[in-house]
Amino acid sequence: MERVASPVDFTEEELSLVRFGADGLVPAIVQDAGDGTVLMLGYMDGEALRRTLQTGRSWFWSRSRGEYWCKGETSGDRQWVRAVRYDCDGDAILLVVDQDGNGACHTGARSCFYRSFGSGDSSGSAGSPVAHG
Repeated sequence: MERVASPVDFTEEELSLVRFGADGLVPAIVQDAGDGTVLMLGYMDGEALRRTLQTGRSWFWSRSRGEYWCKGETSGDRQWVRAVRYDCDGDAILLVVDQDGNGACHTGARSCFYRSFGSGDSSGSAGSPVAHG
């Protein structure tokens, strides 16, 4: 199935409610639209948030590389944004996406949250991520 990017409507007033940290970034949680699995956590500045809303694709600011990146442009594991929410304090973003490819994690896993405390296995091979419930 070929997916289509759909821009997300927003107002400048809504954007003004987002509280970026001292580093100019806000954490952005990415959740699967189909089953609610938390896929990854990235960081956005104002430009990355605008790009995400305007293009319907997930854009982030790479803290390690110091550049913008659109999820999946290199790996093919693209994210198609279906909704963007901000929390009650305005200091966290939630992207609800359709995930293409193998998954969201750079390791090849579907979710970056594949490791659990108490499992005795820090490699993450002991289990799969937990969907919301």
